[in-house]
Amino acid sequence: MSLLASSNFAEISATATASFALIVAAEIGDKSQLVCMTLASRHRAMPVLFGAIGAFAFLNTLAVVFGIAIAKWLPEYIVAASVAFLFAAFGIHALRVDEDDDDEEIKEKSGHSIFFTTFLLITFAEFGDKTQLAVVALSSTASPIAVWLGSTIALASTSALGILAGRTILQKIPLVLLHKISGAIFLILAVLAGYRAYVSYTG
Repeated sequence: MSLLASSNFAEISATATASFALIVAAEIGDKSQLVCMTLASRHRAMPVLFGAIGAFAFLNTLAVVFGIAIAKWLPEYIVAASVAFLFAAFGIHALRVDEDDDDEEIKEKSGHSIFFTTFLLITFAEFGDKTQLAVVALSSTASPIAVWLGSTIALASTSALGILAGRTILQKIPLVLLHKISGAIFLILAVLAGYRAYVSYTG
């Protein structure tokens, strides 16, 4: 409340709008949007959306409250290696699903499970990423509440776009083929994250 009292509404609105625009521009087509798209193409949309929003709200809170020191608690190569492992496991699982399992998997997957899967994937994928670092930089020079609000709304919006794309693709492409495509995407992301871990560790 004290932060709100120290900044007038116009300043907060301007900062939130600027944060929104910058984060949307940085996040369009990024890996978190691909995560949302592929998850939403296989599962119900709302738990995916809430999981993504929860992850981004958590990450933005860390960025605003603790700043760049949070990313320094864990070496970059450990974070990147964890991302690579999660993406590889998710990709292999997607590739192993056959046509007979498609409908059964979607029906049996609980909303809580989808929520936590989305939350964990995005949290590990985006921890210390350029978007979180941008929030750190913005919050160090402007109203932290406004930066948090604008960036969180921006990330929720890009996630919603990814989910919408996933649901649209689902209506046009056989689900078994979509599993293979999403599995390949996650494996590519796993390779990129593994390379990032290797460079960080050897560098």
